[in-house]
Amino acid sequence: MNQLTGYRRPDGKVGVRNHVIVLPVDDISNTAAEGVAKLIPGTLALAHPYGRLQFGEDLELFFRTLIGTGRNPNVAAAVVVGIEPKWVQRVTEGIASTGKPVEGFSIEEQGDLRTIAQAARAAKAFVQDASELEREPIGLNELVVSIKCGESDPTLGVAGNPALGRVVDRLVDAGAAVIFGETSELTGAEHLVAARAATPEVREAFLETYRSYVAFIESQGVNLLGSQPTEGNIRGGLSTIEEKALGNIQKLGTRPFQSVLKPAEAPKGPGLHFMDTSSAAAEMVTLAAAAGSVLHFFTTGQGNVVGHPIIPVIKISPNPKTVRTMSEHIDVDLSRLLVGEMTLEEAADAIWEVFVRTVRGRLTAAEALGHREFVLTKLYRSA
Repeated sequence: MNQLTGYRRPDGKVGVRNHVIVLPVDDISNTAAEGVAKLIPGTLALAHPYGRLQFGEDLELFFRTLIGTGRNPNVAAAVVVGIEPKWVQRVTEGIASTGKPVEGFSIEEQGDLRTIAQAARAAKAFVQDASELEREPIGLNELVVSIKCGESDPTLGVAGNPALGRVVDRLVDAGAAVIFGETSELTGAEHLVAARAATPEVREAFLETYRSYVAFIESQGVNLLGSQPTEGNIRGGLSTIEEKALGNIQKLGTRPFQSVLKPAEAPKGPGLHFMDTSSAAAEMVTLAAAAGSVLHFFTTGQGNVVGHPIIPVIKISPNPKTVRTMSEHIDVDLSRLLVGEMTLEEAADAIWEVFVRTVRGRLTAAEALGHREFVLTKLYRSA
C-alpha cells in the first residue's frame, strides 16, 4: 500500500486537507466573512443561517458544531467573525485550545468594513503560513473518518453498503476511528445495531438514544412516510423504513461499536462509534466533520451530490444507471458488482484505492465540482 500522508497539527491530530477557514459566529456575520474570503484567495467562508437567540441544548450543539469545525484537523487556521465579542471569544478560545492559529473579530462598534479589513490581514498571514506546511507520513490508526448513505435504493443494501462494510472492518482493525449515525434510518434494525454494542452500557445508551428519537416523533402526532423513506427511496424500490434500515446497516461492517456520541461530539478512541444524527446528508456530514472526521465515505444508489467545505466526501455507487447518468459525481464505480463481474472483496479494494489516493491529496468529485454544503443541525425554534 502506498504510504499515507497528511498534516500533523499542534495537538497531534492528523488531517488530510490544509484549509484556512473564515467562520461566522452568526447569520448576520456571513457578509463580513464572505467579504474576507473574496479578498483572500485560499480561504473558505462557512456561511450558515443560525446563531441568534438560540438557547439550551440547541445553543450548546451550535457552539459544539462551530468549535468542532474549527478544531477539525483538516483546518490549518481559522478566522472567526461575529457580531458580539463574547460569543466570538467563546468560539475562538475553543479552537485555540488545539494550538492552531486562530483570531476572532467582532463587528459591534467596528462595522463590516473595518472588521473585514482587520480579519483579511489575519487571513492573509494564515494562508501564507499554511502554504509552508508539508505533508508527512501518517498511520491509519491516526485517522477519524465517517460513513453515510443517501438517495438509497436496493443496490446499496445488496452491493454498495456490504462493500463499504468490509472497508470499515479494515479501518477498525487498523486502529482508525469510524463514525456512523442516521438515527431515523435505523428504524426496524435498531435491535440488530444494539446487539453490536461493545458493552451493556453502550447498548443501553444506544437504545435510550433511539427511544428518545421515537418518542419525539410520536409526540408530534405525525407519520414519517414521505420523509422516511423519502419519495426518492420509494421510487427506487424501498417501500418501508425497515427495508431501508436493513440495507443501511450493511455498511457498518461486523465489528462492535464502542460508544454513543452526542451530535458533533468527538470519539475518544479508535473503533466504530455511533453518533445521534439526522439522516439528512449535509447535516450528518457537517456533524461528523465537527466531531473530527477528516474524510467521509458516502454510498449512493440514485445519486446524491453532497460535499463539504473542509472534508472530502468519497461517492460510491453500485447502480449502473446512476454511474452512467451522474458519472461526474461518482468516485468509485461498483456497478460490475451487481452482475457478478466483481466480488465484494474486489469492490472493497476499489473503495480502498480511492480512499488512499484521497488521503494523499487527490480531490474527490464533490471537491472538484465545488460542492461545499455546510448545514447546521437545529433542535428547536429560537427564542
